[in-house]
Amino acid sequence: MNATRSTRRRLTLAVAVVILVVGVFVFRLVDIQVVQADELNKQSYDKRAVAMKTYAPRGDIVDANGVELATSVTRFDITMAPVNIKSFERKNTDGSRTSVSVQQQANEIAAITKQDPAAVFSAMTKDPKSNYTMVAKTVDTATLRAIQKLGIPGIVPVNHPVRIYPNGQVAGNIAGFVGTDGPQNGIETVEQKCLKSTDGSSTYERGADGVQIPGSTVTSTTAKPGGTVKLTIDRDLNWFMQQAISQQAQAIGAVSATAITVRVKDAALMGVADWPSVDPNDVNATAKDHPEYLGSKAFSDYYEPGSTMKGLTASMLIDSGAATPTTGVDVPSKWTSPEGHTISDATPHADEKLTLTGVLEQSSNVGISQLAVKASQKTRFAYLQKYGFGTPTAVNFQGESPYAITPLPWSDSSKYDIAYGQGIAVTAMQLVDAYQGLANGGVRVPLKLVEGCTAPDGTVTDVPSTTGTRVVSEQTSKTVVNMLESVVAGGDLSSLASIPGYRVAGKSGTAEVARPTGGYGGDRIVSFMGIAPAEDPQYIVLVTYTKPTTMKTSAAAAPTFKKIMTEVLTKYRVPPSTTPSTYPATTW
Repeated sequence: MNATRSTRRRLTLAVAVVILVVGVFVFRLVDIQVVQADELNKQSYDKRAVAMKTYAPRGDIVDANGVELATSVTRFDITMAPVNIKSFERKNTDGSRTSVSVQQQANEIAAITKQDPAAVFSAMTKDPKSNYTMVAKTVDTATLRAIQKLGIPGIVPVNHPVRIYPNGQVAGNIAGFVGTDGPQNGIETVEQKCLKSTDGSSTYERGADGVQIPGSTVTSTTAKPGGTVKLTIDRDLNWFMQQAISQQAQAIGAVSATAITVRVKDAALMGVADWPSVDPNDVNATAKDHPEYLGSKAFSDYYEPGSTMKGLTASMLIDSGAATPTTGVDVPSKWTSPEGHTISDATPHADEKLTLTGVLEQSSNVGISQLAVKASQKTRFAYLQKYGFGTPTAVNFQGESPYAITPLPWSDSSKYDIAYGQGIAVTAMQLVDAYQGLANGGVRVPLKLVEGCTAPDGTVTDVPSTTGTRVVSEQTSKTVVNMLESVVAGGDLSSLASIPGYRVAGKSGTAEVARPTGGYGGDRIVSFMGIAPAEDPQYIVLVTYTKPTTMKTSAAAAPTFKKIMTEVLTKYRVPPSTTPSTYPATTW
């Protein structure tokens, strides 16, 4: 009987213990599955879900023919989860297995990526509890495949677009470049709104080995690629221009050089070349010693243009009725104005009886000074403004800033000096802008470098204005261009600037360079501006060389103009002139 009671007590106690244990488990189960379900699910998801930035490619910059000047290519960041990094068994080709330590893994990766093995090992092991580390940045596809071939568990490649410039220095001054802090120069900066991409975000789930589970990616924010900027320049022509100015600049010992080609009818910049020019793929090579060459001097550098201004001064006189192409003037080689200001021509000569046309042909400072004052200062100032001086061009390129025209009233010296291009500062681009207006029937159309921005959905924006401003009458335009034919056909540079089969109008320029301490020294900026065909202007080419040492006259620039303009006329199949070059009398 006692034994029976004892058995019952033990049984009762056992049942109570079981009930208690089951109760504890039930309570814990309810707590986990109901009370703490949301929080635990979140923690669980956080341990297996990895947030990831989704990179979007920056938009392309292309030339007029669609050739890429700047584009983005896919590169890969090699990432791993240190918490899962450990030695593993590698199966050999003969079926045997070899143990691969973490150090060896780091060594093998470093050998492929050409990194320091110690740096790779440190990235893999410095935070053993971490779920993320980057062991290599922006490797190409071939490198990624070589790394994957190692068979190291847990490697996760992340797509990462990288900016490249397929043509290097060709139009590098125009394309600009992107640095670690974003766009730094050129079109990359000017058209940032169009080119800019917006990265997205996503998450993926990983397995116990840290590897992404296929099909588990969930996009949180969609990545948006940038738009495509189409330029007006021709890559091949720009290359030709850069080669031409580079060869001559080095031959004459110039510090720098620029060349610009513009299509007259629509003011499209077909080529903008600078020497030296930056290679956007290797910016540091230029930035280290010559940061001044990172941008485009054609847009940014102001200089006194010299005699190229005389053609514009002549247009002001004729359009305002102050003179005609055959208005005569007695021209000594040195002349003192009524106010006592002395003006000299470039070389001594006997007294000459020159017409306004002859003044352009002989590039006489004395002659243009005597005739310029036939128009009032107010009249000439207004023409300078209409020609675009004192304001940036419509391109509004990086580095452009207005250089004010000398305000009225002009001093006794300025009213003469400005007529022949001293005492006024312009950029090469502003000078081309003005001559486009002169050559285009007297209507200055806004210069354009960008044809437009095409968004990924095909929408086109940033189309430049084509509304022109009349500067001089159509008759004045034809008359002055015809007068400028005398420079190429009969002037001292005719053999250097004339192009067989074509009528060419042009104007040379040899400008003194002001010294920082005041006055002028022996440095010069030499240039040649040309228009062809003169009877139906289609293209303008301007060439400038800064501070040449072996040839300090515009004779240094004329041959390069001829070389570039010949290429332009041939490349764009401009028919030869069918009528001979005739222009007004140069003497009286």
